[in-house]
Amino acid sequence: MSRIAYVNGRYVRHAEAAVHIEDRGYQFADGVYEVCEIWQGKIVDERRHLDRLERSLRELSIRMPMSRAALSQILRQVVRKNLVRDGIVYMQVTRGVARRDHVFPPADTPPALVITAKPVRPAAGEKAAEQGVAVITVPENRWDRVDIKTVGLLPNVLAKQKAREAGAKEAWFVDADGMVTEGGSTNAWIVTRDNCLVTRPAQSGILKGITRQVVLDMIERAGLTFDERPFSVEEARQAKEAFITAASTLVMPVVRVDDTTIGNGHPGETTMELRKMFHTVSELSPA
Repeated sequence: MSRIAYVNGRYVRHAEAAVHIEDRGYQFADGVYEVCEIWQGKIVDERRHLDRLERSLRELSIRMPMSRAALSQILRQVVRKNLVRDGIVYMQVTRGVARRDHVFPPADTPPALVITAKPVRPAAGEKAAEQGVAVITVPENRWDRVDIKTVGLLPNVLAKQKAREAGAKEAWFVDADGMVTEGGSTNAWIVTRDNCLVTRPAQSGILKGITRQVVLDMIERAGLTFDERPFSVEEARQAKEAFITAASTLVMPVVRVDDTTIGNGHPGETTMELRKMFHTVSELSPA
């Protein structure tokens, strides 16, 4: 069966899907996106993802392409048309198509909307989690508004490619003070030697991850010790455990940072318990 995409009002074969060459997402990275996990036929944390989408659009003065209810229905149609039971659904909204000019186009220019979905193999994620993954560190070189989930991801692309070439899963950005900000597509966490979970505050400087928020909910429910503060690369290297979070990875244990083994070199107990609990705390909506 061929994949199906939604592109500006039409369901089309994925292989034939296209956007205009003067779409501002293509010309200027003038747009935002969201990725939701599909788990056992359910959309994970849809409400929170749509809340963040609306916030990102407001921050860039881009209109919602349609009502939230209509967008939600199209998400489901794309998932169904692609027969996705476990996978991801991707939505992207740009400022639309207009003659190339740096300033905003006329106010009546309709935003452009693309939605795709694809299956993933849960077994692959479980296998990675059983072994744990490696991360490298790279200098922070992104713009200040990384709290907006824009499609302008070139620094992230370069960091992720550098990680792959080093045999790692992820790259952690490190600011001028030697503090970890976040990963190329994930939030960064450590568990200290006295069992305190630590992650950087999300008020600014990092993306307020949806999976990150679910983990915070799990920490509160479980009564675990938590400290929302920056942590250094050196502190990460000395940590008992480390992990990353995202819709595409859930809670993924980190067993190596650069050339340093974390803990005993195996996924940590706290990390794996949080991974196990994840779908019992997230919001699940029928697809």
